[in-house]
Amino acid sequence: MKLTPSQIDFNNRAIYPKSNRHTTKGQWVTFYNKEAENLLKELEPRKDSGKEIFDFVPRTLTRDMRKTSKKEGIMKITPQVLRIWFCNEMNDLGVADRYIDAFCGRVPKSVLAKHYTDFTPNRLKEIYDKADIEVIV
Repeated sequence: MKLTPSQIDFNNRAIYPKSNRHTTKGQWVTFYNKEAENLLKELEPRKDSGKEIFDFVPRTLTRDMRKTSKKEGIMKITPQVLRIWFCNEMNDLGVADRYIDAFCGRVPKSVLAKHYTDFTPNRLKEIYDKADIEVIV
């Protein structure tokens, strides 16, 4: 929720969030799809402003998502539901578990993932782009 335009690599559709030492999840790099690209590109001219992109706090976001879900008569949408959906979609598209974990900020625990898997931004982008995940179909 503290994302600023300076943390976005618009050329690679990548986001490098600031590290938060007080969380159980690691943060490295994540990507956004083509659906979000046009919306985020509107922020590019303000890249050096340092202002946060989102002007609400997590609790407000969760409350607004709950209200909208109820109003639209759809299942309750929460950040957790979105994470589960993302993981299931990526799995269905054939993405390896260790990469899905990396996209979600989870530190790999297996020897294979820790020492023998390429988690560079270029490799993660290649995997994300190949999956070509869509939210609005």
